[in-house]
Amino acid sequence: MQEKILTIRSAVPEDTGLVLSFIKDLADYEKLLHEVTATEDDLRQSLFGDHPVAHVVIGEISGIPQGFALYFYNYSTFLGRPGIYLEDLFVSPDARGSGLGKALILHLAKKAYAEGCGRMEWSVLDWNTPSIDFYDSLGAMPQDEWIGYRLDRAGLKKLSD
Repeated sequence: MQEKILTIRSAVPEDTGLVLSFIKDLADYEKLLHEVTATEDDLRQSLFGDHPVAHVVIGEISGIPQGFALYFYNYSTFLGRPGIYLEDLFVSPDARGSGLGKALILHLAKKAYAEGCGRMEWSVLDWNTPSIDFYDSLGAMPQDEWIGYRLDRAGLKKLSD
């Protein structure tokens, strides 16, 4: 039996289609595929343009891409330090249980610590019990005292007018 080798690497512009595919797979799992409007051009500009606003690492098993993590930096005024916000974490169904999800989280946690970040944060849908159990097993703490708010594109336009 051949040993499966887990690797994490930074995404490159040639991965744009792969990243979009993972985003769509995640959205489908979350029953939100109808909300995905991102295109490869959008991602190429946001991730690899002159002023990238987010970053992606690709998780591979024996050289085959099986998942990704998309993150960006935020800032805590209370800590006076940056942080990493994990926007998306996805592992292909066939690769779940392989340790790839944990490897992606550990990669970002090590990066955050090495860069002096004060914390790493993310959100999870309240019905996603497998992910909640996984995050609990890592020692992550739910932040249930905060209520998330969002202005969508239409709301931004309304306030801008």
